[in-house]
Amino acid sequence: MIFTKLVPALFWASLALNGQTTATPASLKPVIKPYKDAPLQNIVTWDEHSVFVRGERIMLFNGEFHPYRLPVTSLWLDIFQKLKSAGLSGVSFYTDWALLEGREGDFVNEGIWSLTEFFDAASEAGIYLVARPGPYINAESSGGGFPGWLTRYKAQERTTAYLPLTENYVRGISQEIAKGQITNGGPVILLQPENEYTLADSDVSPFPDKSYFQAVEDMYRANGIVVPFVSNDAAPEGYFAPGTGNGSVDIYGHDGYPLGFNCANPYDWPDDALPTDYLALHQSQSPSTPYTISEFQGGSFDPWGGQGFAKCTELLGPEFERVFFKNNYAAAVAIMNLYMVYGGTNWGNLGHPGGYTSYDYGAIIAEDRTVTREKYSELKLQANFFKVSPSYLVSNATYTVNGSYVNTPLIGTARLQTNTTSLYITRHAAYNSNGSTTYNLEVPSSAGDLTIPQLSGNLSLNGRDSKIHVVDYDLGGINLLYSSAEVFTWKKYGQQTVLVLYGARNETHEAAFVGQSKPTVVEGSGVTFGSMDNAAIVNWAVTPERKVLEFSSGLYVYLLGMYISYLSLPTASVSGSTVSLTGDLNATTTIEVIGGAPAEGALVFNGQKVQTTITKAGALVGNVAFAKPQLSIPDLSKLTWKYIDSLPEIQSTYDDSKWPNANHTYSNNTIQNLTTPTSLFASDYGFNTGNLLTRGHFVATGGETTLSIGTQGGFAYGSSVYLNSTLLNAYPGLSADASYVQHMTLPTLTAGAPYTLTVLTDNMGLEEDFTVGSDTNKEPRGILNYTLAGRDPSVITWKITGNLGGENYQDRTRGPLNEGGLYAEREGYHLPKPPSQNWKTASPFRGIAKPGVGFYTTSFELNVPVGYDIPMSFVFMNSTGTENFRSQLYVNGYQFGKYVNNVGPQTSFPVPQGILNYNGTNYLAISLWGFDTNGNKLSGLELQPTAKIMTGYGAVTNSPMPAYSPRPGAY
Repeated sequence: MIFTKLVPALFWASLALNGQTTATPASLKPVIKPYKDAPLQNIVTWDEHSVFVRGERIMLFNGEFHPYRLPVTSLWLDIFQKLKSAGLSGVSFYTDWALLEGREGDFVNEGIWSLTEFFDAASEAGIYLVARPGPYINAESSGGGFPGWLTRYKAQERTTAYLPLTENYVRGISQEIAKGQITNGGPVILLQPENEYTLADSDVSPFPDKSYFQAVEDMYRANGIVVPFVSNDAAPEGYFAPGTGNGSVDIYGHDGYPLGFNCANPYDWPDDALPTDYLALHQSQSPSTPYTISEFQGGSFDPWGGQGFAKCTELLGPEFERVFFKNNYAAAVAIMNLYMVYGGTNWGNLGHPGGYTSYDYGAIIAEDRTVTREKYSELKLQANFFKVSPSYLVSNATYTVNGSYVNTPLIGTARLQTNTTSLYITRHAAYNSNGSTTYNLEVPSSAGDLTIPQLSGNLSLNGRDSKIHVVDYDLGGINLLYSSAEVFTWKKYGQQTVLVLYGARNETHEAAFVGQSKPTVVEGSGVTFGSMDNAAIVNWAVTPERKVLEFSSGLYVYLLGMYISYLSLPTASVSGSTVSLTGDLNATTTIEVIGGAPAEGALVFNGQKVQTTITKAGALVGNVAFAKPQLSIPDLSKLTWKYIDSLPEIQSTYDDSKWPNANHTYSNNTIQNLTTPTSLFASDYGFNTGNLLTRGHFVATGGETTLSIGTQGGFAYGSSVYLNSTLLNAYPGLSADASYVQHMTLPTLTAGAPYTLTVLTDNMGLEEDFTVGSDTNKEPRGILNYTLAGRDPSVITWKITGNLGGENYQDRTRGPLNEGGLYAEREGYHLPKPPSQNWKTASPFRGIAKPGVGFYTTSFELNVPVGYDIPMSFVFMNSTGTENFRSQLYVNGYQFGKYVNNVGPQTSFPVPQGILNYNGTNYLAISLWGFDTNGNKLSGLELQPTAKIMTGYGAVTNSPMPAYSPRPGAY
């Protein structure tokens, strides 16, 4: 199911775009590199140029997509198909240990946590997979993928000391991945052990620890993993490259994020950000393996209080792709993974504290699965070129040199050369230049030394642009002597060959075809012709009007502008005389099959026959009508809402006798020493996610005057402190604060009277552990210290709770992190069909009249017509920053939004079909934690469609939605 913005409303479909085009030139015999030990399989092999799958050389052009960030298994195929249509051949994916072993020793792999459907969907779409199970993954996930229970062990993480703690997870995930290996008929062709093992604390010695890394590899091998190992150095340090001894991998790779993660100034490119040393580093570090960039920047995360993903999309947009991606091609990259191509959602508290619910990442596919970003189109142009250009994979690369192969030092050029074909990649010498530079190519060819263009004009390179010019490029037996315009794709069908060239508007381009006579212009105008020796030359200026040329040999050449939108087709097939296509439409449009259609063929789109005509170029053209869906979206403000107080813990009648006692006089936490008589660290008691409540009981002497409590919850967290039912202090949170000390003046206390302190703290996720040995994921959540003036701290006895059961979590369907410690969550009232009949009728749009926590629930019906994909988002209408409150959004029991009004920036929360029931009843719940003296309310909350798309995608199955049932032992 693929959606693309109509600019203009013209779709192109070419059967040439379906399927991976790969080849090994007959003159090149693959030299297969063995594993560092005995080969374990012979399906996936490699040489210094590229990977082979079943003997076929491929460019592994990957994108990162995490199944756990889209918890609707029947939508995974949708993402794979969009990526396949963009020209990608593979997907790299993490698995998150914290979600799969939330309780130590209990590995979960059923329901949305199973990878079986992920593997099946990848196979159906024709996508190879690179598995990245860690155990450490980073990934802007809570704890970097480390489960909370790991914090209770003193073992230094990511060292040999902690490996026994990983055994159950590694065994379970290995067995799951092993079933999906290509040796078992699945799509998994590589596995990455560990993750970004590149930086370490000074007390980690030796570093890198080869014994540790080898032990990680051995664990995967012992549990059935036979595909080759690939690494991802966080920077190109050469760690564990083949030949470096113990721990070395089969294929060395590194990461690259040249523009970093600050999206505030999306048009600022630092002078030294372009990595011009990649080729030299590869040749020195791992020349025997394909050049691999295991993660290259495809977007950016955005922090609490950040700029929003729109700016990240601008920063890492099509200009970035043209300049930075082509710089990688100049270094002959053969395995490249873009992080991310679909980010998804940090639903259910799974994210790290440095980011909010959305993990859109500014990727080519938006969080709501729509494809409206220009960067998708640019990637499609590039990736499809490599699908039809096998010579690239066996070329020898040269360094980019300013003034080389051009007539100006203002442009740098790299040459990738085989015995026949050459690719010239040009960019500005000052790579971040916004100016336009004219130039001529001066290159050798089979026809001698050439200056291009031959006929008239000059080539031009616009600001922040880069181009791939081809010389002696094979079109299935026709020699494209040269083209200054870039190749999108080509395909040979019997006696007919179709070639698509493109350039930017107002550029002059030229191409020459050996053995061809002057072509006929069958569409468009403004083409001039010439000849040299045995070659026909065509010269043109790029305009919005396309041009189509027909050569007498059966070669058709389409000359296009850069951003005509191409229809991305999940499926395309020919049966007899019928061409059957599936795809998505958001407007009435024209479909044109420019190659591969039978001469008298019929066209079927999304199961419906399309009336067609044949163009002068022999293309099959038909008009497909878009029918606007009949859609009724509920007005959430007019629904009947039910309300319950979700902070009953501050009432005098509340009984916390069932709560765990916070009575540990020690902690194994190696990051924070205890400064309190007993540990008040949440994870010491098994509470690793969501809101945390701590209650302290003491008997007053009457002399207590002040109280200070230091808490820690991660960036943008909040904390409220009550004495009995009186609010002492409400800290609403700041984006830069991960911890805070609340200083409070106490009212006059009565000697001999009992008092209760209630501290509500928001856990924004556990820190990552990027630097080896730092153990920063152990940064505690909860109360770090406290002082009650005039009293010994031990006079306060504490109780603590988070989600009901802690690591013995109640909801195995939605996982160990989905719910926190609010009263309504512990009772399960956020689930479908809560027992709200006798609750007070009240609306979040009227809100609460004083600080506290309100909980609201309602239900509504949806009836989305079949045959449409209509992504929807819940949108908070408050102006962020004006009021101090935070809300959690629960949809059919899944927590799909944490909204912090006073921090931002997120106000719109996409919820996918399958979490939203598109044809039935939906249960919606909202928590409202208010900090302001006069209370807080929602100014508005709307359910808004973000697109209306007519689709040929199949049915979407709802994720499991178990309803409320009374929870034994709930408190």
